[in-house]
Amino acid sequence: MTISKTVEGIIANSSFIRKMFEEGARLKAEHGPDNVFDFSLGNPNLPPPAQFKTIMHEIIDTEEPGIHGYMPQPGYPQVRNEIAAFLTREYNVDISGEDVLMTCGAAGALNVIFKALLDPQDEVLSPQPCFVEYRFYVENHGGVFKTVPTKPDFSLDLEALAGAITEKTKVVLINSPNNPTGQVYSKASLDSLGALLENKSKALGRTIYLVSDEPYRKIVYDDVVVPSIFESYKESIVATSYSKDISIPGERIGFVAVNPRATFRGELAGAMAITNRILGFVNAPAIMQRAVARLQGLSVDINEYKRKRDLLCDGLAASGYEFIRPPGAFYLFPKAPIADDVAFTKALQEELILTVPGSGFAGPGYFRIAFCCDDETIVNALPGFAKVMQRYR
Repeated sequence: MTISKTVEGIIANSSFIRKMFEEGARLKAEHGPDNVFDFSLGNPNLPPPAQFKTIMHEIIDTEEPGIHGYMPQPGYPQVRNEIAAFLTREYNVDISGEDVLMTCGAAGALNVIFKALLDPQDEVLSPQPCFVEYRFYVENHGGVFKTVPTKPDFSLDLEALAGAITEKTKVVLINSPNNPTGQVYSKASLDSLGALLENKSKALGRTIYLVSDEPYRKIVYDDVVVPSIFESYKESIVATSYSKDISIPGERIGFVAVNPRATFRGELAGAMAITNRILGFVNAPAIMQRAVARLQGLSVDINEYKRKRDLLCDGLAASGYEFIRPPGAFYLFPKAPIADDVAFTKALQEELILTVPGSGFAGPGYFRIAFCCDDETIVNALPGFAKVMQRYR
């Protein structure tokens, strides 16, 4: 084989999400796009806030010299300062621009973090279910990715996490609101996790970092609040993007924020500045940095996603599906009525309904529905969902 064995293995175990996306393209070509109900990809369908378009026009029309040139690797200082000022209010910790690094989305942020932190065979633990590409990001940088069970409602299982930590553990990676479950980890559970990691770090004589992937932070419902990990544990880092909350995933813009109380705060910032460069990102897109600096705190109309969530949940509950109504993100993770979640999603495909098997998220026995889609897709798919459920009841 010409390509590397590592990449060959990644292709062989590639994301169920992308496989379903490709299957959707085939079915749409065969049956027409209006007759296929695609819930496979978490691609936001709401338009960005109106201010985004106005700001983009203003940035493009500016005559400021060097607007498209290189800048410091961590990003424009004024942009980092704007974000830090917002985060100080959001996370209840005094954050400076020096603690912020602009990145090419949350995926870029996580790769920058892992490149900076991991030595070969260092372990990264993550509660399951979890985003499938976490494993690839960790293995990109010589680490070993391991998943840890959660409780039946997908909340953190601190006992399981404690039992999974070894002398090789370097990072605990969480995602709240979670993809694929929509679960939001409570302040009490994060405080307990912080205490656990502090004690384990002391016992092992090495720092265990808590990394939080937060692209869905603003997409929450029913007055749910996403706690700040910076308040729960000082050796912590946030990776996030603007892809979901202002509906610009294709623009690839996000950031890393280091807890200002971290023991090796300066070393972390310096390490990630250089990994941002050597990974080939060099710096985050200049225009998008300038844009998001002026969009702090804005988001799409989250009530639209809540309405879609309730429309889907009410319809599936009436057909007998079992699930936790998600407090955040735009995914539903129902239990499949049979043990083989892959077979069940194939049965849904027969009704031209595209979902993703939970096995792709280390959550066998479940399946993921992305409800960031048109209302018509949800409404018109409900009879098919009911028909397939009836088959297995």
